[in-house]
Formats: sequence, C-alpha cells, structure tokens
Amino acid sequence: MAVRMKDIAEDLNVSIVTVSKVLRNQGDISQETRRRVLKRAKELNYQPNWVARSLVTRKTYLVGLVCPDLMHSFFAEVARAVSRRMRANGYNIVIAYSEEDEELERQEIEGLLGRRVDGLIVASAQPPRRTRIFRRIEEEKVPYVLIDRQVAGIRANFVGVSDEYVGRLATEHLIAQGCRRLAHIRGPGTTTGVGRCKGFVDSCAAHGIEAPSQRIVTGLFNDEGGYNAMRNLLALDPRPDGVVCYNDPVAAGALKAALQAGLRVPDDIAMVGAGNVHYSDLLRVPLSTVDQNSTAIGESSADLLLEIIRAEDPPTPRSILIEPRVIERESSRRNGAPTNHSTGF
Repeated sequence: MAVRMKDIAEDLNVSIVTVSKVLRNQGDISQETRRRVLKRAKELNYQPNWVARSLVTRKTYLVGLVCPDLMHSFFAEVARAVSRRMRANGYNIVIAYSEEDEELERQEIEGLLGRRVDGLIVASAQPPRRTRIFRRIEEEKVPYVLIDRQVAGIRANFVGVSDEYVGRLATEHLIAQGCRRLAHIRGPGTTTGVGRCKGFVDSCAAHGIEAPSQRIVTGLFNDEGGYNAMRNLLALDPRPDGVVCYNDPVAAGALKAALQAGLRVPDDIAMVGAGNVHYSDLLRVPLSTVDQNSTAIGESSADLLLEIIRAEDPPTPRSILIEPRVIERESSRRNGAPTNHSTGF
C-alpha cells in the first residue's frame, strides 16, 4: 500500500499538519522535527498523492516556463534557477519550447493552461502588440510573469534588464576602446531587439558618432544570422571598426565571418555581444559581452510568481530590473585602450 502522511505522523508521534508543512517546506518547524520527518519519509519511500492534494487545495503545484530557445545557455540558466526556486517551494516545472515561433508559443501556452498550471513564466516570441494569448491567460485568471522580453500593449509583471541600457553599455564599451565607425547587428522585432538598437543609436548620438542605416543590419537571434549580417557589414567602404551584436550567438557568427575574412579581432574590428553564454570565453577569440545575470532573472521571476500565487488579491503588476554589466574579453580589448567595467543604472 502507498505510504500516507498519516503513517509518517503516527510513526513519529507528530501531527499530520506538521508532516505536511515539512514536506512542503513551509511553516515554523524545528530543525530536529524537520530532520526526523524527512528521514522517515525517505525510509518509507513516501510519494505525494498529487491528485488528492489538488482536490483539496485546488492547486496542481505545476508552473509552466515558456522559453524560445533552450539551446541558448542564457535561457537554460534561467530555467535552472526557476526550477530550483520552485522545487524548494513544493512546485514542479513544466518547460515548453517555442522555437521563436509565435504560433507554437500560443499552442504551448494553451496546453499549459489545459493542464491547469498554477502560474506561468514566459519569455515571449510574440511580435509587438500581439497580445491575444496574454488576454487568454488573464481570462483564465492564471498569474504570469514575463521575463527577458516585455510585450507592448499589456501591463504585466516583468523581470529582466533594461534593453536600452544593455545597448548603451555595449556601445559605450566599444567607444572607450577607441572605435568610431560603429555598427549594430540587431535582433528580431521584439522589445529586446528594438530596445538594444535604440540604446546603440542613442549612445552613438551622445558621442557625436554617425550611425547610418547601412551600418544597422538584422541578424535575428542566432550565429547563422550573425555570420550573414557581418559579411554584409564587411562589404561596406569603409568597413566598421566596432560591432555591437544583439546577443552572444549572433556575435559568435559575426566573429567567425570576421576571422574568415582575414581580419584581426579586435585590432581591425572589435565586437561585443550580450547574454554571457557559457561558451563566450571558449571561442577562438574570447567574446566580450553584457552579462544580464540569468540566475538572478530566474530566481526573481520565481519569487515574484510565488508571491502572486499566494496573494489573496492580484497585486499591481510591477517590473524588476536586474543590473547588467560588461564582461571584457579579448574580442574588444585593444592595446592602450582604457578598461571599461561599466555597471549601474
């Protein structure tokens, strides 16, 4: 027969409520009692009856996490941080992968709503002002938090960075390295791509540096896009001497194109990405980047969602901005140029 919380309680001469609180990591329970309960539960191979628990609490203790690209280590790190935080609070994570496809994202969210998840964390691939799926979530009264990418046209909880600031940080860093013919490989038409491009343009303008439209090219979100975009930039006369890339995968592709063209990085052309993915310092030329602190984004979004789930009334939506910082490596470090470890808003 399946072991019940009642069996553990009777074995240890404590209440069922005490056992329940320990197993859910809640309540003011002494460390000794907590240790005894967890030890006995392990000995008896106790497994929660989630169906019975859901019938009582009207909760599934499931949270959906929707990411556009799990091959991108930024989102993998976010997912790990979310999972750890939620697991410690008695929740399991269901991860859905949208492949940067707005329709697939909608289908995945509909599937998660069908599973009656208690909340959602979403890095959305929806284009600007495409809000239908979020209205659907709100109709179902399911709490949700947007991460990394905001969605114009809705007022929602958000955890991420200021993308304009990311664009400015990266641009200021290359200017500090002596670059003056700056270019930008921009991302998709999400608020992330739009914001980082605006930060690039504004920073150039603040320094009196021309940023003509032909030096702003689209690379979308992966290395192939970055490679093709960089080849277009290298065909310009004069070619850029510094490139701000939408993210690290795009920058990796751009770096490959520059090296294949026989250019020295950073002497002939310097570059910087964003995201600080795991392989950035393992490339042929280690990549400078703007670190968005993916772990903090994951932890903060989980904490915010838990707060909303537990609230008696839905709190006013708010934004939590994580502070990014420049990680300087060889792709932008020019001899004699001042080191720039820019931080702060």
